[in-house]
Amino acid sequence: METILWAVAIVNVAGFAAMGIDKFCAWRGLRRIPEAYLLSIAAFTGAPGIWLGTIAFRHKTVKSTFRRKLVAATLVNVLWLTLAYYG
Repeated sequence: METILWAVAIVNVAGFAAMGIDKFCAWRGLRRIPEAYLLSIAAFTGAPGIWLGTIAFRHKTVKSTFRRKLVAATLVNVLWLTLAYYG
């Protein structure tokens, strides 16, 4: 169980960092991180990190399509964690 918690923590830190990097790239006009990549991090136990990154960096807050997909990825995240805990 401790290994799972560490893995979840690492994925969340990576998700938070990815949001920060994507915001930085948006400011500088550099190549961005694809939304599919950000959403896949969220779906695989990184939803809290992505949500915190959205709030902390004020990134992708207006884009409603991303937010809807993020909610769906969060539900998948909950499913993964439920299966890991009970399964």
